[in-house]
Amino acid sequence: MRRIILTFALIIGILHTSLQADDYLKNLNIDILNYVFRLVLSDDTDVIKGETTVDIRFLTDGVEEFSLDLIGTSAGSTTGMTVTGVTEGSNSLRFVHENNKVKIYLSSPPKANQRKQITVSYNGIPADGLIISTNKYDDRTFFGDNWPNRARNWLPTIDHPYEKATNEFIITAPEHYQVIANGLKIEETNYAGSRTTHWKQSVPISSYLMVIGVARFAVQYVDYYEGKSVQTWVYPQDRDNGFYDFARAKRVLEFFGSRVGPYPYEKLANVQSKTRYGGMENASAIFYSERSVSGQRRSEGTVTHEIAHQWFGDSVTADDWHHIWLSEGFATYFTHLFNEFTYGRDRMVEGLLGNQQRILNYYRQNPTSPVVDERITVLTDLLNANSYQKGGWVLHMLRGVIGDEDFWGGIRQYYKEYRDDNALTEDLQRVMEEVSGRELSWFFQQWIYQPGQPKYEGTWSYDSVSKELNIEVNQVQTDGTLFRMPVEFGINFDGNTRPRIEKFQIDKIQNSFTISLEIEPASVILDPNTWILKEAEFTKK
Repeated sequence: MRRIILTFALIIGILHTSLQADDYLKNLNIDILNYVFRLVLSDDTDVIKGETTVDIRFLTDGVEEFSLDLIGTSAGSTTGMTVTGVTEGSNSLRFVHENNKVKIYLSSPPKANQRKQITVSYNGIPADGLIISTNKYDDRTFFGDNWPNRARNWLPTIDHPYEKATNEFIITAPEHYQVIANGLKIEETNYAGSRTTHWKQSVPISSYLMVIGVARFAVQYVDYYEGKSVQTWVYPQDRDNGFYDFARAKRVLEFFGSRVGPYPYEKLANVQSKTRYGGMENASAIFYSERSVSGQRRSEGTVTHEIAHQWFGDSVTADDWHHIWLSEGFATYFTHLFNEFTYGRDRMVEGLLGNQQRILNYYRQNPTSPVVDERITVLTDLLNANSYQKGGWVLHMLRGVIGDEDFWGGIRQYYKEYRDDNALTEDLQRVMEEVSGRELSWFFQQWIYQPGQPKYEGTWSYDSVSKELNIEVNQVQTDGTLFRMPVEFGINFDGNTRPRIEKFQIDKIQNSFTISLEIEPASVILDPNTWILKEAEFTKK
């Protein structure tokens, strides 16, 4: 489900994106409203039997065909899906399944805003996307693991984050399995050794977030947040450890809900799984690596990160893969914000400084790579320090530039405008400019579209005759970039516990400032409150 009304600013953004974007060919003539995925799973074979009904609204007159992503079979391979039929009601439709797309020809061209329900029947062994294997206890399991574009291995979808839809999973499996999926469970029926479980997700999400987990579980209904169930699903053998590890989820929900806006989904389940990642933020059903459950809450940061994604990444989703920092950078920084709230600012700063080192290491290996790097063509290469740690630092620096009140006001407005929708970096910039009343193109240009970070070298000295503090700071980065930032200096005096803070704009290669002081300071610190991503050497002259 996509926002159809376009503002002028958004139209400009689309034109920019069409020239510099990932290479997925978007079909703007249709809007997927809902998927119903019916799947039959077995212990006797890895073959799945699928039937997907797609509810489509056509946005223009005369559409004759459309395509869904679905990985097909290939010579010499035992995996891939075979489409056995496509129907509209009782009528069969012509289709072609090639190049991992199912092209469906409509019986008659629809009018604009007309809806149709098309059903695709298929079977096969997924090569990826649905992980059919055994868990660490040698129990058979089935887990969806779709990021970034693996849903097409087992679900016929428009497999790109720009297209959002509601979805239902109707899973029939041997009765010893339990099933977790997006949304709310609305049916569970046992019959002749099988169990059919029906989950319904009533909030639109992207295909990479549409998942199932089918296994033996210990399930705990931990609490409620805003009337929505908070749950834990772990392997029975890890019951005690898992229930302990995920017990604090409600506290994280409360923090983000109070700062950002209402939780967007109908429940929150934390699920032990076979995901290849430490955590995967599937909407309302977060999957964690099976090895992360320890009973020692070692994964508390991961839990906070993945819950933050429910707002940013899942609900507000990047419209283009290259803007993934709007997901990962947000989740990274909001984990720091939760730590600041829970444990104090020193804990946040500790995390930011650790992130800074990772950013600098990545920069040394990739000196021409900005946060939005449209040269990257392998989507998994986007999982880098620029998208996560530097993206988080960008938000921290934005907070420092515009102040807490405007930062949080902008975050709330951004979420309000793009909830259950898609956004690009320019959308965030526009909202922050409107809320703060500041022009911020310089900020986003240098931190998002330009590589690197400033490297400051400077000195301070005190003239006892003129009673002046002299500060000199040079930007000495050698990559041709120049940064503009308001920089704080902390001036410490003997006997004072809190420094005097002075702020100056550093925007040239050479920068000099003079401050009148009656007495010589004991020390002067550049960026004492850690607001700027940088390398710095600053000493007494």
